[in-house]
Amino acid sequence: MESATFVRGSVGRGSSAASELRRFRQRPRPLPDLRRWRRRSTAAIRAEPDLRVRVNGLEMPNPFVIGSGPPGTNYTVMKRAFDEGWGAVIAKTVSLDASKVINVTPRYARLRAGSNGTAKGQIIGWENIELISDRPLETMLNEFRQLKREYPDRILIASIMEEYNKAAWQELIERVEETGVDALEINFSCPHGMPERKMGAAVGQDCHLLEEVCGWINEKATVPVWAKMTPNITDITQPARVALKAGCEGVSAINTIMSVMGIDLNTLRPEPSVEGYSTPGGYSAKAVHPIALGKVMQIAKMMKAEFDGEQSLSAIGGVETGGDSAEFILLGANTVQVCTGVMMHGYGLVKKLCAELQDFMRKHNFSSIEDFRGVSLQYFTTHTDLVKRQQEAIRQRKAVRKGLQSDKDWTGDGFVKETESMVSN
Repeated sequence: MESATFVRGSVGRGSSAASELRRFRQRPRPLPDLRRWRRRSTAAIRAEPDLRVRVNGLEMPNPFVIGSGPPGTNYTVMKRAFDEGWGAVIAKTVSLDASKVINVTPRYARLRAGSNGTAKGQIIGWENIELISDRPLETMLNEFRQLKREYPDRILIASIMEEYNKAAWQELIERVEETGVDALEINFSCPHGMPERKMGAAVGQDCHLLEEVCGWINEKATVPVWAKMTPNITDITQPARVALKAGCEGVSAINTIMSVMGIDLNTLRPEPSVEGYSTPGGYSAKAVHPIALGKVMQIAKMMKAEFDGEQSLSAIGGVETGGDSAEFILLGANTVQVCTGVMMHGYGLVKKLCAELQDFMRKHNFSSIEDFRGVSLQYFTTHTDLVKRQQEAIRQRKAVRKGLQSDKDWTGDGFVKETESMVSN
């Protein structure tokens, strides 16, 4: 957007710029000055970082994606996301029978920085016990169709989840794809809700079930499929590997972390309290960001080592700034999803994210997302290797501090530096 502003500004100044150029040409030494002016203009245009990404054949104006949840729960809010400039929108998860989905209120609880959860502290953690969409499937499908009619060039991704039933999964895929959505994200990771029906994390935590269900899905799907991973597992690379080998074009990570937000020390009841009772829910927001970085790093290293580079990685977890997103991209993410951040800061957050990410890119002279995607992966190693590296570095520093080995090594030009190299304090 900023590059477009630059061009529009130049056009608006056309007449005065032309007059100034004519005066330039009448001066005694026009040629050198004109060359410098052209170089500066070209450099200004080239310096504008390009946020566009291409993921599994999908073209997005920027890597920022509305994560599945309340920010994608109906036509009105998804339209708002597109209007504000989000690169893509993932709708709230749908299933065939919404009548089984009954939400409660309150269903959120927050953790603030500061002693004893003071109400004045910054929100760093967010728990939800919200289920998937409770709206009739046909209603959601009609809104998908409307969005694709109004925004044919924007990326709309449907999040889907079903019971352990091949026919149900494949019927859901067929009905959702008929609306024209651009891709599917498979919810294998919701940490609460209906595990007894083998839904959500109940599948994502069982690699045998996951492989079978991914097989059903990829047998039917004709658009790119992303498998959304649960962090509530010992080794997240195992389900990610299974999903990719089963034909998924990408993985998303992480979904929320199983949690209990806290206990009200006055009432002795857990939060969020529904008629005095609660249930464990999913934890998100800034506090989960370091955990998400670790999980994304593990998946990215596995993908780089074992796959051909065609598969994508969509990172999720505590993104509120452009710097947060840059960290995920440096670890290999193609896109960055935001859900809780939108719930706290609004849909306009995408403008801040884009501006701050471009500032980061300018600082390092990166012209595109691909210029720095995965750059930081190379700096992760084993603890054993860290020990070896530090021992070698210490050995080299000691060697430098030893200074000259013999009187014959003194030189006239470097006498002062050679003296300093042998001083101990």
